[in-house]
Amino acid sequence: MKLSLLVQAAAGGDQAMIYQVVMWVGIIGVFYFFMIRPQQKKAKEQKALLGNLKKGDSVVTIGGIHAKVYTVEEAIVVLELDKGVKLTVEKSAISRTIAE
Repeated sequence: MKLSLLVQAAAGGDQAMIYQVVMWVGIIGVFYFFMIRPQQKKAKEQKALLGNLKKGDSVVTIGGIHAKVYTVEEAIVVLELDKGVKLTVEKSAISRTIAE
């Protein structure tokens, strides 16, 4: 009789462990779909934006400066703020483009 109680307790313990594993997999899935995946998507869009910069594009920097792209090099971009006023910034400092 005592042996049968031990066997039942062991079986119940396995079932509880399975529920815990399923719960942790669910939590990890929620983190992935609500935190990691959107962040990866945004990073991919930003990389595409920086890769497609060309002369004449209107952009906004991460500091809020509105300007037009004068030249694009590998890692830096020269922005024209006004006629004859140029500013050199890192390519990664470009936040977004503006439709004119």
